[in-house]
Amino acid sequence: MKLMLTEKEMTDRIVACGIRPSLQRIHIYRYLCTTSAHPTAESVYSALVTEIPTLSRTTVYNTLKLFHQHKLVETITIENEELRYDADTSDHLHFKCNCCGHVSDVPYEETSKIYKTFARKLPAGFSLSKIQTCIWGTCAQCTVEEA
Repeated sequence: MKLMLTEKEMTDRIVACGIRPSLQRIHIYRYLCTTSAHPTAESVYSALVTEIPTLSRTTVYNTLKLFHQHKLVETITIENEELRYDADTSDHLHFKCNCCGHVSDVPYEETSKIYKTFARKLPAGFSLSKIQTCIWGTCAQCTVEEA
């Protein structure tokens, strides 16, 4: 899901996490907030390098890692060890189309209840830090194209 934030709100979120809001960091966070594609680090780099010719892959990878460490973004591993990034850190599910590969958010009001249920089912002494729920199938556009 795209986050509808102003430039100031994006910068304020970065600062609130204790991160210095450099030009590159603001552009990377803006890209993550305005895309619904759940991009990989390489996709982020490819999308922004024409806009910021001095941008390096290392900067993108380090920035995404920093954002994740400060819980500004979530990481998603859907398959093939491919790490993707999502600026929407609210509880939600993900759907990946088997045809086109696009990953979409699936808002689900019951998600936090599901997470709490799983946490209660863990063996004694275990603690839950993250659950990723992914759904695979065919998106609406690919379904139409297949028909």
